[in-house]
Amino acid sequence: MPPPPTFDVRLARARMLSPNVRELRFERVDRAPFEFQAGQWVSLVLPLAEGEARRAYSIASPPDGSPSFEVAITRVDGGPGSTHLHELELGRTLRAIGPQGFFTRPPASRGPALFVGTGTGVTPLRSMIRDALASGDASPMTLLFGVRREEDRLYLDELEALEKAHPHFRAIYTLSRGGPSWGGFTGYVQTHVESLWRALAVADPSQAPHVYVCGLERMVGAVRDLLRKQMGLERKLVHSERYD
Repeated sequence: MPPPPTFDVRLARARMLSPNVRELRFERVDRAPFEFQAGQWVSLVLPLAEGEARRAYSIASPPDGSPSFEVAITRVDGGPGSTHLHELELGRTLRAIGPQGFFTRPPASRGPALFVGTGTGVTPLRSMIRDALASGDASPMTLLFGVRREEDRLYLDELEALEKAHPHFRAIYTLSRGGPSWGGFTGYVQTHVESLWRALAVADPSQAPHVYVCGLERMVGAVRDLLRKQMGLERKLVHSERYD
């Protein structure tokens, strides 16, 4: 396979999604369309004090034929890459390499789907979900998004709007450190995966739901073991990517 293309991007927009997650919208300097599949990632080349460094980030936005794409960056204490991107000013340029990756939801896999993510692991899932809804996919879909606290719920307003506009889509947050006022799901995502998968299977008995999992290795491994070993799902139904 040929290497992925390299191109320059400019920071066009930025906003905080939570106290420690910054969303960055980049656009190609040459204004050429950025073509990718929902779920893929891109590398950003960062000019750090200790030398040039590459950091890989899942693309959070859906493919729409525009020159732009979005990523979401968690600020890590002492992390030079995330610190640089949290402090990057609008209009600054970086080199990008991509798209890359095979964690995608191809048209042949369209059907009921359970998306399971924690932290910024939700970003490729957001891309997949928005791409599917924009294309008219009416399959039952559920997003199970695990965070620590209420303020960590990325894309809250957007996901609520998608639920209202698309009754076949459901977004569920589960909090591992929810406060006394929290009345939603609690605990790790593993607690709720089986019941949500079975609910999707009942909603569309014609085909078994696929599961897309993204997050830290420990969570991804636990969910894969639950799906494959305890629930007996076929390998082709379970798709995963970790970012540590």
